[in-house]
Formats: sequence, C-alpha cells, structure tokens
Amino acid sequence: MPKLPVVTPKKLIKVLKEFGFQLDHSAGSHFIFYNPKTKKRAVVPYHLKDLAKGTLFSILKEAGISKKEFEGFLRK
Repeated sequence: MPKLPVVTPKKLIKVLKEFGFQLDHSAGSHFIFYNPKTKKRAVVPYHLKDLAKGTLFSILKEAGISKKEFEGFLRK
C-alpha cells in the first residue's frame, strides 16, 4: 500500500473544494467543510506546517475520499 503524500492544509483545502466541499464555518484554527451532496463533513486544522500522515488519513476517511482518489487528484 503506497504512503500518503505530505501536504499542507492549504493544498488539502484545495482538494476538498474540488470534491464538492464548501467552507461551513471555522472554530479557532480549524476549518469545517461540508459537502451538501454526500452530507459529509471534514475538519481541517489550519497552520503553516505539513499535516501529519495520521491526521491526513483521518480527514480523508471523514470526508469519504479514498487514498487512490486523493493521489489521483494531486497528480493533475
């Protein structure tokens, strides 16, 4: 199983928006995104460092995005 690429929160937000997520609200340093079609949400901590691989995997799982879909989008 390939490893997840290292991404920043800014890049992850761009990917979430491409998958139909919209910014619902923010709470402190976290942005909460919601997808009206799938009724799923994703909470992204916003800071300047790269996201930890466990955090990234958890956000993708929460959003219903597979690793394969995510990596495919990053290759564009």
